[in-house]
Amino acid sequence: MPDTENTADRACSIQASLDVLGDRWTILIMRDAFRGVRRFDDFRRDLDIARPVLTERLKRLVVAGVLERRLYCERPPRYEYRLTPMGAALSPTLVALMRWGDEWINHDEPPTVLVHEACGEPLDQAFVCWHCDETFTQSAIASRPGNTVTH
Repeated sequence: MPDTENTADRACSIQASLDVLGDRWTILIMRDAFRGVRRFDDFRRDLDIARPVLTERLKRLVVAGVLERRLYCERPPRYEYRLTPMGAALSPTLVALMRWGDEWINHDEPPTVLVHEACGEPLDQAFVCWHCDETFTQSAIASRPGNTVTH
């Protein structure tokens, strides 16, 4: 029997991602995690976020597998929050969001510039096709159903 399910009815990866990350506080927590913030009180102080809101967002990120909780003090028990490989994979997403804000909100006057640590030069973000070994713009992107294979 053919698959009659409409593509629009299928789960959307953007929606699934927003279910985990889709609010202001969660994105800012992730920004801080990439900056090296790990402890509850440091997140709270840096973000000026209410304790219950921070507690709920951190718990959700841990349950989702984006952050992991690690004991750093036994008496009293205290935990820090570290990026998992799943969380670390969000780096390009946050950089893209930052770059969009730099260009469209801050009118190409970024408050923070990302640089290559080794040489200090500003970084760029690009689409790359590793098969063709080419960089390209968004206008060259097409989509197809995810369950098909092309070779």
